Parts: sequence; C-alpha cells; structure tokens
Amino acid sequence: MTKIFIPKEKLAAIKGGEWTGHASVGFIKTIGVLELLAAVGLILPAVLDIAPFMVPVTAVCWVLLMVGAAIIHGRLGQFKLVMVNVGYVALAAFIAWGRFGLEPFTG
Repeated sequence: MTKIFIPKEKLAAIKGGEWTGHASVGFIKTIGVLELLAAVGLILPAVLDIAPFMVPVTAVCWVLLMVGAAIIHGRLGQFKLVMVNVGYVALAAFIAWGRFGLEPFTG
C-alpha cells in the first residue's frame, strides 16, 4: 500500500525500495494497486461468500507478482527480500492448490 501513497523519491530512499529509483511512477503505483487488489481478492470472496472461485485465481496472480518481485530483488542483490518473496510464493501456491483442488469453498 505504501507504493500507492508514498512518493517515488521516498520509496527509493528506503532499504529494499531501491528498485523504485529505476521505475516509472505509473509502474510503481500499478504494482501498489495490484498488491492491494490481491489482499482484497484473497480475503473478501471467501469471507463474504461472493465469487469464492476468485480466491485461488487471485493466489495464482499473487504468485506471478511475487516471482517478478523476487527477480527484481535478486538482480539488486537483496537476497533477504528474495526470501520474503519466496515465502509469499509458497503461501499463495498453497492457497491456490488447496482451493482449486483439495478444499474448494463451493461443493
């Protein structure tokens, strides 16, 4: 969410945010919006029982987003952040696998 509201210059000055110095403002804001939508898409459909099929779809999209983030952080040598991204990938993959196959919300 910080990518949506914090200016690019401040993000670039934060440890782990160096990648924003090489990205356009539009790209940074788009990533922020995608992250916010992913959080909403992972939680609300299941909680409200509205379109629960969106949870695993969102989880797959989150996997793709985090793989991209891991690649960017890896290129910058930020291996701690790569491991954070790998953790997010594992969690989202677990959700997608569980909701697509093992325990879908709809019977």
